[in-house]
Amino acid sequence: MSLPCANPDYHLTPMRRCFPFVALLALIALLGQVQPPRVLVTLGAQHSVRTRNDLAGVHTRFVEEAEAWKIKRGLEMIREMGAPWIVEFFPWAYYEKAKGQRDFSAAERIVAHANRQGLTVIARLGFVPEWARPASTTFTYLDPERYSDFADFAAAFAGHFKGRVGHFIIWNEPNLQNEWGMRRVDPAGYAAMLRVVYPAIKRANPDAVVMAGALAPTIERNRDVALSDLEYLEEMYGALRGAHASEAQHATHAAAAEDVPSPIARFPWDALAAHTYGTTLPPEAPPDPGVINFRRVELLRAIMLKHGDPSPIYITETGWNDDVNWINGVTPAERIHYTLGALDYARAHWPWVRCVAFWVFKLPAPARGYRDHFTFVTPSLEPLPIYDEVKRALAP
Repeated sequence: MSLPCANPDYHLTPMRRCFPFVALLALIALLGQVQPPRVLVTLGAQHSVRTRNDLAGVHTRFVEEAEAWKIKRGLEMIREMGAPWIVEFFPWAYYEKAKGQRDFSAAERIVAHANRQGLTVIARLGFVPEWARPASTTFTYLDPERYSDFADFAAAFAGHFKGRVGHFIIWNEPNLQNEWGMRRVDPAGYAAMLRVVYPAIKRANPDAVVMAGALAPTIERNRDVALSDLEYLEEMYGALRGAHASEAQHATHAAAAEDVPSPIARFPWDALAAHTYGTTLPPEAPPDPGVINFRRVELLRAIMLKHGDPSPIYITETGWNDDVNWINGVTPAERIHYTLGALDYARAHWPWVRCVAFWVFKLPAPARGYRDHFTFVTPSLEPLPIYDEVKRALAP
């Protein structure tokens, strides 16, 4: 045992004894202020997509991506895979936080990088800001009195990106309760929305391709939950027919001459967006009203032609899931085979289809469930086997 006087620190004041700890804390605080250098993300050279199948596309989720380099690199990978099309969501609520105060800068970086990679952007519009809906409603709720506000936003977006974005989807899966404001689904209400939004976009960009639909493939018939995409489309045509008949009784010759370009005055769209998932069936499985499969889109096409609508179809969501533990999952090998087969089938049999966009290129973060098994790359952009195989099949 040593005597107190043998310890050289014994006679130090408390402040001097604490000095090493204070210095350490100060060093930690200083290091906390040091920021790593930001990665400079530039647009780079102009590219074009080289592909063996110009229908190929993917649905992207870059609107939720915080890191600019991932947006650029992800879009490069899509171009390198040989897919000329992307579908991206551009939420109204993100870009117009107060009525009339719009800021498209966040959308700019996605569009700019996509254009530089030579990709064609299909913009999905929706997601209602708080100021445009009643309190305690969801972001998919929009009253008819607010259709004009949505139309103003859509027109502003189309005008701002004129020459860079020329394809627009109006809403998403309105035949589902949760996508229609947690309300009973309403084909006539959706058709009325299209009649307001369509001419606004066409005035802002007469060359725009405005798409209706994006209906969820479902065999449900409980309107409080969901309505079959086939029945919903039928009722959309019925609602439009009734609206046109009513207007014809009151219209004058001058009022009939709308400032809306051809090709259609009867139908407030230029194309139909379709979702046609394969579930567990191969792409060549025949269509059936009671079955969800890839060729279900042929049933939608038949309804369109029955009503005299020759508009093209853009498949903006499709695909297979390779989570073998999910009821609708297939094996990874089957998913690859079915994906490539779907692109071949569409090119060989559907001249009225303009693109086949698969859900989903990547998620912004792991979903930790079956949703991860729809992706082509990981959230950090590591290629999955399906990416490599599609690239091998498509890229010359």
